[in-house]
Amino acid sequence: MPIGEICNREVVIVTRETPVPEAARLMRRYHVGDLVVVEELSGRRRPVGIVTDRDIVIEVVAMDVPAEGLTVGDIMSAEVAQVRESEGVYETLRYMRDKGIRRLPVVDRDGWLQGIVTLDDLLILLAEEMSAMAKLVAREIDREQALRK
Repeated sequence: MPIGEICNREVVIVTRETPVPEAARLMRRYHVGDLVVVEELSGRRRPVGIVTDRDIVIEVVAMDVPAEGLTVGDIMSAEVAQVRESEGVYETLRYMRDKGIRRLPVVDRDGWLQGIVTLDDLLILLAEEMSAMAKLVAREIDREQALRK
C-alpha cells in the first residue's frame, strides 16, 4: 500500500520566520507534536525542515533561552527526511527506523508537500491489520469446527 493512501493530508505548516511562541501555540491549537517548515513557491509548498515540540523543549526551555525573538528557523531540524507518496508502508517504516524519526513529510515526485505520516499513524494501521488477521484465524477455527462435527 502506498504511504500516500494513509498519510494525513492536513499538515500544519510554518515558515522559517515563524516566531517560536507562535509555533508552540499552533502545536497546542492543532494537537500536534510537529510542524513542517515550508518554502512557498507559486502557491506550492516544499518542505525545508521540521520543528517538533521536543526541539522547543531541548533548544529553548531546557537552555533557559528566551523564546521571544527566536524563530522556527533558529531551532528547526534543517535536514528534512521525507518520503515520496508512492513508497510502500513497510519501506517508509524501515526508513523511519533507520533515520530514528517518528514524523515524516510525504511529498510527490517533484518534492512538493502532500501530507505527513507519523509513527502513531503506522502503529494504528498495523494494529488494525493484526486485528483483522486474528479475526481470520478465529473464523477459520469456527468454520473448521462447523464442518467437522
